[in-house]
Amino acid sequence: MPDFPILDLFSPYDYLALGLLFGAWILLSWRIDKAEQRVPSVSYLMRRHQAAWMEQMLHRGNRIFDSTIIGSLRQATAFLASASLLAIGGLMAVMGDVGRLSSIARDLTQSATPQALWEAKLLVILVIVSSSFLKFLWSNRLFGYCSVLMGAVPNDPAAPGAELATFRAAKFAVLASRSFNRGLRSIYFGLAATAWLLGEVALIGATVLCVIVISRREFASGSRRVLLDEQDNS
Repeated sequence: MPDFPILDLFSPYDYLALGLLFGAWILLSWRIDKAEQRVPSVSYLMRRHQAAWMEQMLHRGNRIFDSTIIGSLRQATAFLASASLLAIGGLMAVMGDVGRLSSIARDLTQSATPQALWEAKLLVILVIVSSSFLKFLWSNRLFGYCSVLMGAVPNDPAAPGAELATFRAAKFAVLASRSFNRGLRSIYFGLAATAWLLGEVALIGATVLCVIVISRREFASGSRRVLLDEQDNS
């Protein structure tokens, strides 16, 4: 059986904190994406508006406004993908000179921490940030596909296949937005993972705070109340 000495450097609390981080990330993402209609999230409520947007586009003679929206969405995904890529480069640079980080931490805490432990912690952050980069990249691609499908929608709403083409464009808009939201959540949990550099207790606290912030914005925010009020009045 292969031996991994680096695993012996972690305490049980490190494993607990790391399990809490990834468990919260996965479960919260599942809860938001699979939100029931009884307790919907902001992301869930916005899917209806995305479908309504495409229905309005079908009956809109001039679709410059719709193409502008798609263009701005692609710019947002491209910007965040570029920012994630810069963060990846910065983390790799730090991992290449982790000895300096170790010496600074030793001066501040007066305790020696093995460099391999720092590298492992930075690697976890790198994995999460890389996940956000891939999600933003795929979201940008899906918005590109969506723009093509929007261009394929006939100008005449009564034309054969017009409703089907609109439905396809709406589905791609939903998929692109879902990937974009997952990328944002990866950034949140990536920031929480940086607290591990301060210790396992800091990581647990940062993970709990991250869950509270995301849950509040999805299930208890002013934007959600606006969407629910609009749904009740319709």
